Amino acid sequence: MPSTPPPPVRACLFDMDGLLIDSEDLYTICTNTVLAEHNRPSLPWSIKAQLQGRPGPQASQIFHAWAQLPITPEEFYARQSQLQREHFPKTQPLPGVLDLLIGLRKRGVKTALATSSHKGNFELKSSHLPHVFDHFDEEHRVLGDDERIAPGRGKPAPDIYLLALKTLNEVAKANGDEDIRPEECLVFEDSVPGVESGRRAGMQVVWCPHPELLLEFKGREREVLAGLTGEHKENEEEELARTELQLEQGKRRVGQPGEIDDGWATLLETLEGFPYHKFGIEEKNGKEVSK
Repeated sequence: MPSTPPPPVRACLFDMDGLLIDSEDLYTICTNTVLAEHNRPSLPWSIKAQLQGRPGPQASQIFHAWAQLPITPEEFYARQSQLQREHFPKTQPLPGVLDLLIGLRKRGVKTALATSSHKGNFELKSSHLPHVFDHFDEEHRVLGDDERIAPGRGKPAPDIYLLALKTLNEVAKANGDEDIRPEECLVFEDSVPGVESGRRAGMQVVWCPHPELLLEFKGREREVLAGLTGEHKENEEEELARTELQLEQGKRRVGQPGEIDDGWATLLETLEGFPYHKFGIEEKNGKEVSK
C-alpha cells in the first residue's frame, strides 16, 4: 500500500459508453437482435464484461469466438451497424452526469474524454447531446481510432488515458500553467478493462459499473479497483520500458496496476451526489476549486 494518500485531483478523464451515456444497453439490444435472427442465445454478461471498453478488433475476436454465428464477421457487422444507426441517436446521459460535468467546470477541474468508440459511432451517440459533450473541448476528445494510439494499444493498456492527459498539458503549457501529473488525474470508468487502463496510467479511478456488471464481479470488487483482473497481457518489463520516459522519481509507477486496498480507486454505484471532497476538490473563498 502507498505510504501517502493520493494527491488532490486537478483533471478528470472520462470514458463514454455506459459511463456518460446509456449506450451499453443499446449495444446489447443491437447485438441480441442479430443473435436472435440466427437462433443464438442472448449475450451474457460474462462475455459482455470482456467486450466493454475494448477497441473493436479485440472485442470482435472475443465475441465471435463465443457467438459461433453462421454468418461471416463482415455480414454480422453490416447488420449490427444498421441497427446501431437506428438506436445510437437515442442515447441519453446517465444519472448524475450533467451535474457532475457542470460541477467540475465550476470548480476549475480540467476534463477530457477517452473513449474506445471510433469517430462514426461517437458522432451517432453524441451529436444530439451537445449539453453533455460541449463540456469536452475538441482537442480533449480522444477516440478509439485516434492515429496517435498504436494498434493493439487500446484499453486495458494505459495509452488512451496518457494521451488524454497529454492534450490537457499541451494547453496548460501554452497558458504557462504547471503540468498535471498522472497521479493528479481521476479516471471515470464503467468497464473492468477501463479501470485497469486508468490504474496502469498511474491515475486515480472511479469505477461506476452497470448493475449487472457489478453482479458479475461480486466478491472481486477489490481486485477490479486495483486493476488486477489480468485484462492486459503485455509483459510487465515491456510495459515499463514503454512508459519509462513518463516516470518521475518518487511518483507512482506508470505502466503497472495498483494494489489491493491502496486507496487509489473508488467504487460508486451512481454519479449522483458526487463526493468532491473525497478527491481533494475543496471549497475556498466561497468557491469550490481543485487544489
